[in-house]
Order: sequence, then structure tokens, then C-alpha cells
Amino acid sequence: MVGPLYDFVANPFGAVRLSFEQAVAASPADDPVAVFAGKDWGALDLFRDFLLEKGGLSQVPILDASSRQWIQPNSLVRFRGMVQDMLGKELYIGAFQDGSNWRTNKYSDGALFPMPAGCQSAYESNLWERLLLHCVPVPGHNSWATHSTPPQVFRNVMDNSMYEHGEKRQRDEGIVENNEHGGSPSSKKQKEGEHPCQLNHSSQRSLVQGGFSEPRNGAALSCVIKMYDTPECDLKLNDVFEFIAIYTFDPELVAYKEDADDLTDDLLDDPLMHLPPSKVPRLHCLICRKLAIQDFVSSPLSVELPNMIKGIRGSLLRHLTQVLGNDGLAAECLLLHLLSRLRARVDAVSVGKLSLNLTGFNGETASIFGNRITSAIQSLLPFSQYIPLTVDYLNTATLQPKKNNQTGRLIPGVLQLAQGTHLTIDESHLQPGNLDSNGVHNARLLKKLIEQLSVEYDFEFYTSEMTADVQLLILSDGKSNIMPADLVLPFCPNAVNSIANPSPEELQSWRWYLDTLRSLPYSSQPDLHQMLQDELVAAMREDRSLGCQQLNRWLTMARLISVSFGDGELSLEHWQMFKEIERLRKERIK
Repeated sequence: MVGPLYDFVANPFGAVRLSFEQAVAASPADDPVAVFAGKDWGALDLFRDFLLEKGGLSQVPILDASSRQWIQPNSLVRFRGMVQDMLGKELYIGAFQDGSNWRTNKYSDGALFPMPAGCQSAYESNLWERLLLHCVPVPGHNSWATHSTPPQVFRNVMDNSMYEHGEKRQRDEGIVENNEHGGSPSSKKQKEGEHPCQLNHSSQRSLVQGGFSEPRNGAALSCVIKMYDTPECDLKLNDVFEFIAIYTFDPELVAYKEDADDLTDDLLDDPLMHLPPSKVPRLHCLICRKLAIQDFVSSPLSVELPNMIKGIRGSLLRHLTQVLGNDGLAAECLLLHLLSRLRARVDAVSVGKLSLNLTGFNGETASIFGNRITSAIQSLLPFSQYIPLTVDYLNTATLQPKKNNQTGRLIPGVLQLAQGTHLTIDESHLQPGNLDSNGVHNARLLKKLIEQLSVEYDFEFYTSEMTADVQLLILSDGKSNIMPADLVLPFCPNAVNSIANPSPEELQSWRWYLDTLRSLPYSSQPDLHQMLQDELVAAMREDRSLGCQQLNRWLTMARLISVSFGDGELSLEHWQMFKEIERLRKERIK
């Protein structure tokens, strides 16, 4: 039995073309193509069968800054990234008639076949639409949560691609060439003036190695994603996706960009002109899925609930206590903070959040324990960011994302973060100084972020608030005035002890524990409702300064204590544990 005339990884266009030709042949003769605008004709079923049913996903290389030198253009890749900007929609010639045959340009930057001269009438060509996204690696993505593929895999893919395009692809396209004089058919076609995507493979490799220079200063690789047949409402800024897509490189577009002068650039409002293919690859998406934190965390081999969870909690708490210089109370509060997340919004109250301000960070304490805490968080959470806050930083940093209507692009800000990111603000080096207008604006943005978990995006003529499910930890000398946290605790280490290096198995179990229990739903026992209500009313009578936000923090902490034991239901025992933590915290503040 003869196999398929294409390779899904090395020559995905073969599957696209073959399925299109079959669909056209089976469609009504009076309008064989228009029905496919905005719809799939069966190509995705072929890819899903190969990737999911036949285990082909493991064969698809992962595209990143280090791997792209091995990956051949016009091949299948995987890319994980955050939607940093939505560039609007683009019209393209989705299908055109070549003699008696219909061809498609879907999933490509240009024509896969030479387009016939005078192909202008509505009958000869069909305009289709696709959505453009600019995606970047997730900000603060820690290295342990990053996929890695050995270079040999990419070399194999490249070798297979050379064979696929050099021999098997001729059969797929029905091309019969005489190679007596040397050179590949594609190089001969290029000499005859056909589309530059038909370059031979030595030329393609030189373009990849020369045109795609490595990012400076370790900058990560971003991509323009071209989406097909996907409702725009399913895509949002700052969402993290995994794309399985066809990676393309068009040297004609590179040359056009290089020939454009500054005046031309100023007049063009196409955002793609500022994202040249020589630096920003184009990915034509076949399949995508939205990712959550758990997609970056692997599970332990076996977990027996609830005993295993209690054991993991105990070992993680001991580790955090070591990191914090044997300050057990700070370790308990840090654990609850790491388990918190935004669960709902009720009026002005963000339910579930628990920002933490550890005070007493100055001099040696800040230099030793600040680094310890930052390193521990990086080893536990997939996404984490660190900001050393100073007056100069506030005056000069760009925290707010802002739309540039001249270029049509969204200029990212520091506060444009993926959902579930942990953000540490270090105020230990903050000295008295004067804030300029930008500094005041940045301070206001930070205050709004910690109070409402939202970030203002500047679209020049208006602003739009975006929800930010971000965990915020503030390290400061005294109580922070810029970042009013939910929970303030003086940090009191009693030893600069050495920290035992956790084993890979321990780290895996801790990461799984934090991720799994963060998403655990919680409730309270019905017979506990009246008791909690009575206690909260009595507390408000005793302390008139208590308000809704303070009471919300109490309930949040008590519920997080329940969650930390793997129990989604608040019990009297957990409420008593919270009251003891709160008593110790108040004593320390006094």
C-alpha cells in the first residue's frame, strides 16, 4: 500500500493541497470554492488524526529562539506564547483558478503555485479573511517550565524536509523535471521567475541562518500568528496559547522591508511593516489551545489524597521556613499567599486575592532574604517577575501598555502579564526623592493593581481596564505606602541558616500542590455560617475601624488554610487556626 504523498511535519502544505483538491472535486460545479471561505474542508481532520490519534505531536519541533536555526521553513512547528497584541484582520486571496484547477493559498503567505496572469475576476479568485496576532513568550516564564527538544531532533526534521521537498514533493505537485544539468527543480523554477517560496534548500538554509539573526541580549522570539476560522471572541489579550502551525519565511517580504525608507514607514499604517519577517516569523495556525498554569506543571507519579497532600504541605512549609530564616509565621502567610487567586468580583471587592507585604527588609536582611525569597518563588511557580522599586525606576519605567495609533501596534508595558503570574515588588532600596509626572502615574498604576487587580491600557483616545489575576508580594522596610497590601506582616528571621537543596521529586510535588490546590473550589459548613456571622459582628463592635475589605481578608485566609490541607470546605478547626495566625500577627505588629 502506497503511503501519503506528503509528510505532515516536513511538508504540511501537501495535506492542505490534497484535501482542498478532494473537497473541490466533491463540491457543486457551479460554485466549487466559495463555500470554503471561513470554513475547513477536511484538512484539520487529517492533522488532528496524525497529531492526536497517531501520536505525531511528539514529532513536531518546538519553535523558540534557540531552535529556529534548525527548523526548515514551510514545516510544522509548536509555539507557546502570550497574546501581546491583536493586529486586526487581513484579506488574502484564499483560492484562485489555474486553468481548470482550483488552488488555495490558505496557511501560506503567498501563492504556493504561480498565479496566472490576469487573475482578477470574482470567478477566478476568492478573497478570504484571517486574524493576526502578535505573540511573545510568556513574560517571567521560568526555565524549569519550558519545553526543550534536543538539537538532533531538529536536524532530523531538516534532513527529512530536504528529502520531502526534493523528491516526494515533486510527485505531490505533479512536477516532472529533468535534472541532467544539476540543480533542484525548485531552483530551476526560481530562475524562471516563479514565487521565491520555491527556493532550493541550500538557499533556504542560508536565509534562515543569515536572515534570522539571534535576538540581542537574550531577547526571546516573538511570532505573528495568522488565525483561520477562529471566532475573535475566543482570543483575548494576555491569554497564553499553544499553537500548532505552519512556519513560513518569505524573503520577498524581507527585501521589501529593507528597501522601504523612513518616509515610507511613516506613511504606512500596516502594523506588519514594523514586524519584519526577517526578525518575526509568521505562523499559520492549524490547531491552538488555551493554556492554564497546570499545563506548565507536571504531576507527581502518585498522589494519595488527603494524606499525601498533608505530607506535601508539611515539607513545603518546612522549606519556606528555612528560606525565611526560621520565621514560621512568615512561612505560613507566604504559603497562603502562594495559594491565593482571583475567584470573583463583587462590586469593588476582589474575592480570593491575598497580597502580602513583608516589612523589615533593610540592609543585610534585604540582600540575603530578598534573594532567597525570589529564588524560591522562581523554583515553585511557572511565571514570576521581580521589580526593584526605586524613585528612578518609577520615573523612567513604562508600566502601562499603550497603543501607538501611528504604527497600529500595542507597546507592551511591564504590567502586561499573563494570568497567574507572581509579581514581587522590592521596595527595600527605595529612598526619598521626587516623582515626576510619569513616576506619579506609575505609582497610581501599581496602587490600582494591588487594590483592584486591574491594569489600565492606554488606547490614546480612551483607556480600558484589563483584569489581572496576579499574586503580589511586597518587600519593604516599613509598611508600603505605594502598594497597600491585604496582609502586612513584620518579617522576623532568627537565623541565617543554610537551605537544603530540594530534590527534583520534592520540587515536582510542591509545584503540583500549589497549582492543584489554587484551583480547588471552597465552601463552608452550613452550621458554621451563623457562628462566623456572630464572630464577625462581635469583632466589628469591638473595633469600629473594621470594614468589608478586612472581613473579606479574614474569610479568604481561613478558606486558604482549608485549601492548603486539600479541603475545600471551611471547618471550625481551620477557622481557629486562622484566628491564631491573626493573633500572632497583631502581636508582632504591636
